[in-house]
Amino acid sequence: MTQRAVTVVGGGIGGLAAAVALHRRGWRVEVLERAGDFTELGAGISLWPNALRALEVLGLAGAVRALGAVEATGGVRDRRGRWLSRTDNAELARRFGHPLVVLHRADLLRALREALPAESLRPGSEVSTIRAEGNGSVVVHRGGESRPDLVVGADGLHSAVRRALWPAAAGPRYAGYTAWRMVTEPLAEPPREGAATWGRGARFGYTALPGGRMYCFATATLPAGAASGSSEYAELLGRFGSWPDPIPALLAAVPAGAVLRHDLYDLPPLPSFVRGRVALMGDAAHAMTPNLGQGACQALEDAVTLAHCLDTTPDVAAALRSYDLLRRPRTQAVTRRSARLGTVGQLSWPPAVLLRDTAARLTPTRATLRAMTPVLGWTAPGDSVTETENESH
Repeated sequence: MTQRAVTVVGGGIGGLAAAVALHRRGWRVEVLERAGDFTELGAGISLWPNALRALEVLGLAGAVRALGAVEATGGVRDRRGRWLSRTDNAELARRFGHPLVVLHRADLLRALREALPAESLRPGSEVSTIRAEGNGSVVVHRGGESRPDLVVGADGLHSAVRRALWPAAAGPRYAGYTAWRMVTEPLAEPPREGAATWGRGARFGYTALPGGRMYCFATATLPAGAASGSSEYAELLGRFGSWPDPIPALLAAVPAGAVLRHDLYDLPPLPSFVRGRVALMGDAAHAMTPNLGQGACQALEDAVTLAHCLDTTPDVAAALRSYDLLRRPRTQAVTRRSARLGTVGQLSWPPAVLLRDTAARLTPTRATLRAMTPVLGWTAPGDSVTETENESH
């Protein structure tokens, strides 16, 4: 049988995961990355139980867990530092099979990249055109042309694949707030618990990374494109330097030049994730705000689901229709849920903030975990694409 070929446009987490899943099912894979190297400029990333189940299918869950940190507890605090809710990671693992693992995005990207043949990775290959030809597609890029059996658009929020083949689709929409992300230097006594602190129109969160470092993030309701007067680090100090401990100490441990800032967007729902033998995945299909920590998690789900559909249905176009039916309703529901949580977290009117905080304080932990089940209780379709490690949970 002739080996089937796939061109993955985009070398981020979702694109590399899809490439790994298909490579291990016998596809000839190429990953076209616009940048000159397969690097990740982000900070920390949260991998929830559903993401770790997807990584199990790829045979990488054990290796990735070894790169991350697992906190005993985490939760939400109010502006005065009082706990509104707490989640026990051991209970999360008991209910859903895995704990919440936090690691640096670059470490996850490296684990995925190392699971692929070096010759399949093609940095500096920006895509200029995608056109239909016969029953397939032609991908024109800086390195030439590709005529694969399948094209996977995993090229992010401003996807060139989506623009080319979904020209009438609405573009990304601003969520109404911006975000800062940063990683501290190693701390002698890092906080034992992670937390997201909710203020008025602003939030500050932190969680553990390996080696005594902490991943921190912050949000503020601001117009899109607003610029800091001096530096992003100075703006953070001005906005959050007087927030409750340990936030001031965490900010003091952040290198001044290591603060990343991005306005937050999500993607209006697409009517389909597929066109013929082209499939969108990850942010290219369903970009979402980070309020649930599910962006990369859903991309990993996409990757293993896509590979499963292609494995069980020989006709590529038919397999992609199955993929669309499985992934589009779920990911669009998660996108809506994340947007709602962001709206609640960014409330600024004092009576609404008081009502929000009171409701969070009165909600039992059991009810919170039960509400998370539709997101975290996802089960990967089919069997593993490769023999997985003997992993203990």
